[in-house]
Amino acid sequence: MFGTIRKHQTWLWVIIIIVVVIAFVIYFNPSTRQGQGGPIRSENFGTIAGETITRDKFADANREVYLMFFTRYGDWPDKEAQRTGFNEVRETFYRLLLLKKARELNIHVSDTVVAQLAREILRAFEQAGAGTLAEFEQRILAPRGMQRKDFERFVRNEVAIQELASLIGGSGRLVTPEEARETYAREYEELSTQMVVLSATNYLPAIAVSAEPVAQFYTNQMPRYRLPERVQVSVVAFPASNHLAAAEAELSATNLNEIVEANLQRLGTNYVRIAPTLDAAKTKIREQIIHHDALNKARRAAYDFATVLFDQEPLQAGNLRALAQARELPVQALAPFDRERGPLDLDVGLNFVQAAFKLSADTPFSSPVVEEDAVYILALDRRVPSEVPPFESVRDRVTADWRYEQAVQQARQAGQAFQATLTNGLAAGKSFTELCTAAKLKPVLLPPVSLATRSVAEIERDLPLSQFKQVAFNTPVGQASDLIFTRHGGVIIQVQSRLPLDEAKMKTDLPAFTATLRQIRQNDAFNEWFRKQAEEGLRTTALAQMQAAEGPGGAAPQ
Repeated sequence: MFGTIRKHQTWLWVIIIIVVVIAFVIYFNPSTRQGQGGPIRSENFGTIAGETITRDKFADANREVYLMFFTRYGDWPDKEAQRTGFNEVRETFYRLLLLKKARELNIHVSDTVVAQLAREILRAFEQAGAGTLAEFEQRILAPRGMQRKDFERFVRNEVAIQELASLIGGSGRLVTPEEARETYAREYEELSTQMVVLSATNYLPAIAVSAEPVAQFYTNQMPRYRLPERVQVSVVAFPASNHLAAAEAELSATNLNEIVEANLQRLGTNYVRIAPTLDAAKTKIREQIIHHDALNKARRAAYDFATVLFDQEPLQAGNLRALAQARELPVQALAPFDRERGPLDLDVGLNFVQAAFKLSADTPFSSPVVEEDAVYILALDRRVPSEVPPFESVRDRVTADWRYEQAVQQARQAGQAFQATLTNGLAAGKSFTELCTAAKLKPVLLPPVSLATRSVAEIERDLPLSQFKQVAFNTPVGQASDLIFTRHGGVIIQVQSRLPLDEAKMKTDLPAFTATLRQIRQNDAFNEWFRKQAEEGLRTTALAQMQAAEGPGGAAPQ
């Protein structure tokens, strides 16, 4: 009995939550965290400048870090951490250090400023139905095990940290008008340039295939063809579509119209984001509410299935197919897939893939995995270890890769030969266009480029813009660069002229540019100060021990 309770403990809580959740279209419902302490499990968090870090202090700072992330990105770090490079443990210790420094400098935070920041944060979540403190607490904080006091403390401490950054980085804001003007001119001065591309595709038709070098290429490039570890699973799906009729009937008998109107009111004129007309928006909101409720019904059906599945002894993958057959549910056997691409025969997300790769002989099936349109339960069929496929099975791919590599080399050789011709020709007074035409190459006239330019499609097809700018601004006017190797061959850049600065535009832009420059300098000054403080102040913390074990690295606080 106790074993059954332990197996279903998480599910029972999820079911309870599902029962009390009202279906709204626009809301946040992040997954419940398993604890607030992250990967540190010891009671010894260390000290900061002699001050002991208690578990309560760490937990409070950790909650604040989570709220900081949420208010910045609109989601919790357990979903977005990998994309943003966020490390909750590191950020928690950073926050503890910053708050200690704020206290040491006697930074006072007024209630007025705290209230203003709180209003700004809540205003950002109005459309999510969390625009008041009570709504924010109910919809955002409570599902994460947080309370109103956690939010209020976060806001006050966030203001204190902002004040600290402003105070410490104040020296960086000293930017003279002359310095601002010089920096602006350096950033916005434009070059008129041309480019010639030596592409492998132009040389590919002339590449003749020979069996021996292709086979040798495969031998030398075996890691290139290694297949990653794959997993093959069978799944039982519980589609939301099976419950749409029931969901619509139940909601229509209650307060569906009121919920639709409430969501429409929150959107206001922003309804155009989801539909072109008011009636169409209302219809879409209604459909989304019904779909959400139907998905909850599918989730409950999946948990019911999983409860029975996990009660069967012994635990083995075949139990899923047997139970599905008994309940007349279809079972889909997926083709093996890897972590990066996921299953090709099912439209699912990262949670599904992660659940699949957690399966093992001891854990042959998953808890229900909720996706956008269905809930899935997975059973492990087999794991396929990483392997290099035999040459014959990838011969066509290897041949194509070899031919392209040969074409790239020919393009580069042709580019180096043309660069020498180009240098001599330009010195003799010939034009870049004339020399390209004589070599049967097509020059590309590019739009003006400055150091501040953020995107140029004509360039980025062949070369990273940052690399282009580095080369172009180091090439004298009238001359051409050396051949720049690219993945597809090579590129040569010719600088035609430096364009005069638009004085009128500079005069208009300079106030905002100066303000931005001061902010950048302030941030740089603060980050440098913090780096030194962290080196000293965090050396006796658990973070230092972790970083020592992981090797060099670190970052400024997020």
